[in-house]
Amino acid sequence: MAIRPGIELASLSDIGCQRENNEDSYSYWEAPSEEQYQRKGRLAIVADGMGGYEGGQEASRLAVKVVEELYASAPNGPLSALLAGFQAAHARIQEHANEHPDLHGMGTTCTAAALIGDQLYFTHVGDSRLYMVRGTTISRLTQDHSYVSRLVEHGVISSEEAESHPQRHILTSALGAGTEITPDYSESPIGLQKGDVLVLCTDGLWGLVSEDEVQGIVSQNNPADACRELVRVAKERGGPDNITVQILRMS
Repeated sequence: MAIRPGIELASLSDIGCQRENNEDSYSYWEAPSEEQYQRKGRLAIVADGMGGYEGGQEASRLAVKVVEELYASAPNGPLSALLAGFQAAHARIQEHANEHPDLHGMGTTCTAAALIGDQLYFTHVGDSRLYMVRGTTISRLTQDHSYVSRLVEHGVISSEEAESHPQRHILTSALGAGTEITPDYSESPIGLQKGDVLVLCTDGLWGLVSEDEVQGIVSQNNPADACRELVRVAKERGGPDNITVQILRMS
């Protein structure tokens, strides 16, 4: 796919050091026509599946596919299209599990970022993350849907303690899990500036590489080199999980 001017893009997904298969999925989409591009812009998605060898892989693949297709085809605005895509993906994963009883319990995180010009919209379920790096600062735009995140919210532990808590990967929400989902989303678009960097990643990365390290690596490298360096650092520290990162730099 030819990428229109306005961003630099790079993506990388690695099986890690201890897993036998990669249950992460990601995609990047741009509206094909200029008319649609003015309304839909660009879409980046990262998903981290769970539910065993086949279940997790299939759940993340379905999530990325359905969210992208619904976003591309929905006649309404970007946020409504993202939310519709998440609900459709949730239902589709559950249908697939019902059709294949051996995949019972399959589910996935999903983080999707839509860019219309310099306006960012995002929708999120689970504990994959979306960061924004601006100069020497990094902001986490998503909140983990996890047991440990709830402990932080209620003041039981600090956010610093949460980053290394042994139960930090226990999710409280995922596509395909439970009766209903309530995605987080940006109610208003976030204005981006030239040089801003968006980083979408799974917990295989953020669980081993600190936010300050992410900021430093993406600030000092082009997106492709930054992806490689981030994955290298995570694997150097053991890489127990799949590692996926997608980087968009506003140019």
